[in-house]
Amino acid sequence: MAGGNFMHRVLSYVVNELVVNSLANSPAFQRFAVRTSRRIDDISNTAAKKKKELAEQVKDLSKNFESFKNQQ
Repeated sequence: MAGGNFMHRVLSYVVNELVVNSLANSPAFQRFAVRTSRRIDDISNTAAKKKKELAEQVKDLSKNFESFKNQQ
């Protein structure tokens, strides 16, 4: 049983190396990786901007609520 486990690990290692090397040398995969990375960066930047805008809106709303509350 231990021999089967060893063979599985060796086969897994060889397949992993072949897949990693073929993807690393593939221009199509590299383009995919770059596009995906840029999209994630764009989404992250957009989310950060929206978070900041929302925080400012909440702050303004809080100020307006407090001034309204003080007027009554």
